[in-house]
Amino acid sequence: MIGDQAIVTRFAPTPSGYLHLGHAHAALFAWRAARQAGGRCLLRIEDIDGPRCTPAFTAAILDDLAWLGLDWDGPVLQQSTRMDAYSAALDRLSALDLLYPCFCTRTEIRAEIARAVRAPHGPEGPLYPGICRNLSADAHETFITEGRPYALRLHMARAADLAGPLTWTDRAKGEVAIEPEKHGDVVLARKETATSYHLAVTLDDAHQGVTLVTRGEDLFPMTGVHRLLQALLGLPVPVWHHHSLLTDAEGARLAKRSDALSLRALRQAGKSPAQVRALAGFAD
Repeated sequence: MIGDQAIVTRFAPTPSGYLHLGHAHAALFAWRAARQAGGRCLLRIEDIDGPRCTPAFTAAILDDLAWLGLDWDGPVLQQSTRMDAYSAALDRLSALDLLYPCFCTRTEIRAEIARAVRAPHGPEGPLYPGICRNLSADAHETFITEGRPYALRLHMARAADLAGPLTWTDRAKGEVAIEPEKHGDVVLARKETATSYHLAVTLDDAHQGVTLVTRGEDLFPMTGVHRLLQALLGLPVPVWHHHSLLTDAEGARLAKRSDALSLRALRQAGKSPAQVRALAGFAD
């Protein structure tokens, strides 16, 4: 239980490749956190990343997880069915005057950062330098009419002022105060992708009633963005637990390119589900 709430966790892979041991660790972590507390564990397929996400990889994910011995509560949610919800949230943020179109190319952003004497950095590297932040409404209309591609960015200073001071709770590290200025004006949608990870994961966790978000510690720095979006959109606030990441023999984080450590390859090599669970850090 979290307070008086039954625990609801989720595992949310992207179907752009085969699952590897790092995914197995994350899935087992969420599944066991729910099962040990008598709660529910949900499966969500985060398939908004265009052509990289395929039905074949989705089918492979479902097959590997079932082979691993995991079961799920309720239907599997696919993010690609939720585009209307993401669009509605963007409309709400726009009505609050918290979004602006950014027409900068990545090359232009890199060049502007290179010209800066001291470019501020955040968890994901140099922050967006604000080139389009103060463009006039007429300029926005002109560029959009011309067909220029653009992203929608969150005006972080306005958003932080509107939301006020915020904190969030991690089960391993306690209460954490958000620091909006460290994130800059994050992208919430692009022309080719109608929502960002930040917006989609925040909305979907609320939609599915997730009370405990379990995920890798590499995402710890970005949780402040999600907490801010929850405040701006009036969404419930879960508890988080950022767990350690599995690494290879050289200490590098496991990724989809680690083909030898994919669950598919391990299965083909004759490993049993119990052996793979042990390799993922969850011996029976």
